[in-house]
Amino acid sequence: MVKAKGFVRKTKQRGAILRVLRNTDTHPTADWVYQEVRKEMPHVSLGTIYRNLKTLVEMGEVQELCYGSSYTRFDGNPHRHYHFVCNECGKIEDLELDCIDELNKVVAREVSGRVYDHRLEFYGTCAECMAEESVSSQDA
Repeated sequence: MVKAKGFVRKTKQRGAILRVLRNTDTHPTADWVYQEVRKEMPHVSLGTIYRNLKTLVEMGEVQELCYGSSYTRFDGNPHRHYHFVCNECGKIEDLELDCIDELNKVVAREVSGRVYDHRLEFYGTCAECMAEESVSSQDA
């Protein structure tokens, strides 16, 4: 990767990773991205995927969603938006809600400091898992 004065060279691998991420709404792991990119580029390495994901995050092209030490997911939508995370199946959904910029001001006042941005995630049970629970309880 050649970096000169903020310029990052485009690569085929980076383009393939972006295509994969922008064509899914599943918020995949790096391993899933690797499997998908291999369909197009069979000789790509997992290390190349990780390095390029890191670069894409630094460039602001991709969001990295970290959930403790258990797993990291990637979002091809670089614009600020909120997420819903299912506690049952782990699915992450984008929410079509307006971001509440007023929260930055409220928190800045609370901490007597400056807030530059925020990320908001909601946790619960998705519709599919609730439907499965309903079917399971009817069968019992």
